[in-house]
Amino acid sequence: MGLLILVGICVVLVISCVWKVLNWVWLKPKKLEKCLRQQGISGRPYKFLQGNVKDLASMMMEARSKPMELSHRIAARVIPFTNQGVEKYGKITFDWRGPKVRVNIMDPELIREVFSNKYHGFSKTKVNPYLKLIVTGLVSHDGDTWVKHRRIINPAFHIEKLKLMLPAFHTCCSELVSKWQKLVSGASCELDVWPEFQKLTADVISRAAFGNSYEQGGRIFQLQIQLAGLIMQAMQSVYIPGISWYLPTKQNNKRMKIEGEIQSLLTDMIKKREEAMKIGESCDNDLLGLLLESNLKEKNSKNVGMSINEVIDECKLFYFAGQETTSTLLVWTMIVLSMHLDWQDKARQEVLHLFGKDKPEFEGLNQLKTVTMILYEVLRLYPPVVVVTRTANRNVKIGEIYIPSGVEIGLPTLLLHHSHELWGEDADKFNPERFSEGISKATKNQVTFMPFGGGPRICIGQTFALLEAKMALVMILQNFSFQLSPTYIHAPCVVLTLQPQHGAQLILQKI
Repeated sequence: MGLLILVGICVVLVISCVWKVLNWVWLKPKKLEKCLRQQGISGRPYKFLQGNVKDLASMMMEARSKPMELSHRIAARVIPFTNQGVEKYGKITFDWRGPKVRVNIMDPELIREVFSNKYHGFSKTKVNPYLKLIVTGLVSHDGDTWVKHRRIINPAFHIEKLKLMLPAFHTCCSELVSKWQKLVSGASCELDVWPEFQKLTADVISRAAFGNSYEQGGRIFQLQIQLAGLIMQAMQSVYIPGISWYLPTKQNNKRMKIEGEIQSLLTDMIKKREEAMKIGESCDNDLLGLLLESNLKEKNSKNVGMSINEVIDECKLFYFAGQETTSTLLVWTMIVLSMHLDWQDKARQEVLHLFGKDKPEFEGLNQLKTVTMILYEVLRLYPPVVVVTRTANRNVKIGEIYIPSGVEIGLPTLLLHHSHELWGEDADKFNPERFSEGISKATKNQVTFMPFGGGPRICIGQTFALLEAKMALVMILQNFSFQLSPTYIHAPCVVLTLQPQHGAQLILQKI
């Protein structure tokens, strides 16, 4: 009798597991697909378990296998799968990342509703667990946790605090300029500026975030690069919850080793800084010091500060967001100005008029108009993050569209920035003049320009990134002219952020 009961329980458990798996891989996706099609939304049909991942990976590999012409019409190469979907099915379409559906939206008014979150219907999309190793902290939180972290971190990014970091920006940029001057010993020199900018922005974030511990910060940067490569490999396949993460593969073993070293380095830095603060040493004016100071005040007043692991996550985010965003902005700015020498000349004239060969100060950087227009236009054509995602955390309606709970929303930043309907027939052309009267005028107050995201969750570090980019660009324009090398291959691609696949080979000349 007891054996029969045990067998019965086992049968029930097996049937329950089979039903859950069947619902996950087939019944729920087909129900969602029917719901979307009944609303007149078109998209790619669902394929068992894999969805459209195989097609996505195949199109990405094909696009990356060859370079493109020297133009800014990059969408078909960078996000061929999403680009083709929008072209074929319209401004609102859907596709499948495994059994999960993504509804891609190109309508500015609907995007505004998603960002406004007025009914709290959308939350940050739960990213692939591999991606959490780098994209973590504030950017991955929701609800009260996000509010708490944002409140604690905000003081570190106040403009008065950022001014105190300008000497760190200047020191790192001076080292870069000195190095380039030595390289350009003759009339000119060919240089791949992409790894140069990666190192520059890593140095900047190391000094700005960790002060005197910036050498350890540099080691973290190297480890993060290795980790990003492993993450991109892992994300080419379907993630199976509870299984993929723990498989004893070579990539997983390497990933765990790197993650462990990053965790150890950050823990050591944070504990040393906290001990120094306990014995009354003043807080350094770096991001880590400001964060720990603000966190201590939060703990003292409300006893709900961040744990050491939460502080570690925010430090990882400082690194990824602070380094990746600015390095990609700088490299594409240099490439674009090498393609449009007239605008390079205009920018240099403005820089020399404001600063001559003197050290750039905050007030002068704030007065740059042409340089700012150029940076905005580069961010439009080459946004660091090409797609922003959100997830419906309950059944919600935007416009006339019903979005069931759990559905992912894709906001294709790159396609939006290149839309002829929204930006005019010259949408794929480099025209900084469109920003001559500011962003609101250029966008006609629509949500069509979002290089740093949008809504309440807009990137907290955007001022930091733009200030750093201005400092670097000013000092380069003060000392060099540059043009594309014959060896340069135009091949934008996504490696977490939008990067030049084969580097950025330029010819530098001293001025």
